[in-house]
Amino acid sequence: MQTINLTRHFLIAMPGMADPNFSRSLTFICEHNERGALGLVVNRPTDVTLGALFRQVEIELADEPLAAQPVFFGGPVQLEHGFVLHRPVGEWRSTLPVGDIGLTTSRDILEAMARGEGPGDRLVALGYAGWAPGQLEDEIKRNGWLTVPADMDVIFKVAPEGRYDAALGALGVTPMNLSDEAGHA
Repeated sequence: MQTINLTRHFLIAMPGMADPNFSRSLTFICEHNERGALGLVVNRPTDVTLGALFRQVEIELADEPLAAQPVFFGGPVQLEHGFVLHRPVGEWRSTLPVGDIGLTTSRDILEAMARGEGPGDRLVALGYAGWAPGQLEDEIKRNGWLTVPADMDVIFKVAPEGRYDAALGALGVTPMNLSDEAGHA
């Protein structure tokens, strides 16, 4: 059976996406294989700041601009767990390399960020998006998602509210062009 590998791709939620966790979401796929898929929603900042998160995990963070940055909603799975999407990959205790970026779940990256020694580009999220084997492929067939190879600058250089439209633009599509009806030839 031919399978697709969407690692390092964006999933762009179609207008008909019924799940409120993913409505108008842009999700970066960190891993996609025969065991399923794992990704982070990269355009949903929360009301929680990095300063509040660092206080909760008892790491002193004196850098005010960093402390004011939002923590993102990464997805509805394991909301109590933190994930840092970053570049460069670096050498952290628990990192999944995804090409030239990393997905780190260990505390050492937060401690380095607090000291001003962390990665230059980073997005901190609580929770992740996960799919069982074949589930993501099925959702794509049912017109739930558009896919496009991920441009890391969309994550790290575009404001959160512009990321969805920027990813659509990579496909030459605007939100006005989208329909929630599946096409049939």
